[in-house]
Amino acid sequence: MIQHLKIYTSTLRYWIVAAMLTATIALSAQTHYIPHVWVGAHGGMTLSEIAFSPSVRKTFNEGFTGGVSFRFAEERHVGLLAELNIVQRGWKENFEEDDFEYNRQLTYVSLPIMTHIFFGSRVVKFFVNLGPEVCYMIGERINSNFDYKNPNSVPGFPTHNRSTEQMGMEIKNRFDYGISGGLGAEFVIKKRHSIYVEGRYYFGLGNIYSASKKDTFSASRHSSIMVTLGYHLRIK
Repeated sequence: MIQHLKIYTSTLRYWIVAAMLTATIALSAQTHYIPHVWVGAHGGMTLSEIAFSPSVRKTFNEGFTGGVSFRFAEERHVGLLAELNIVQRGWKENFEEDDFEYNRQLTYVSLPIMTHIFFGSRVVKFFVNLGPEVCYMIGERINSNFDYKNPNSVPGFPTHNRSTEQMGMEIKNRFDYGISGGLGAEFVIKKRHSIYVEGRYYFGLGNIYSASKKDTFSASRHSSIMVTLGYHLRIK
């Protein structure tokens, strides 16, 4: 009798342990986050300027940006976002009430690689992107209604208390790098499709002009705001 009781007790313990393991595995399967892989495309507008030192009278210059993206998320709220973009940056001279116009548009290929933090429901998500960005200039365009290389010869040009060297200087550094950070919202459609909107700020750490002690400017760094609308397709 005692021997049979021991057998029954041992068998019961086995089934209890098996049941607990089964429950644990089932619970883990329910709470485990399946990795998501998304690819997409986006486009939008930019507002940019150059932070000069000594300062220059300037205002924001308008441009466009567009590109493709790859997003991978292995954790429930954190992923990795990489993009390949064409982005226009630069600056516009501020002449206040005068009729003179000058803007310089610099076109870059940019590669931001950012941490993607997201939260919300399955349908609506909010996200934060933050990380480094490297860029290479592939083109530039200057729009002006006066001789910007020799502004002192232009009748009525406001030269008083104004720096003019930057308008005709050659870009020395085609390579640029900085930090990008953005906020946005994403709307998921049928699990594998989504559209999103994002506002992003880029803070450049490189200089477009030489910045030694003998040079005109000790700093000439990009600063830009980007607003984009995009589409993502989940492939995994």
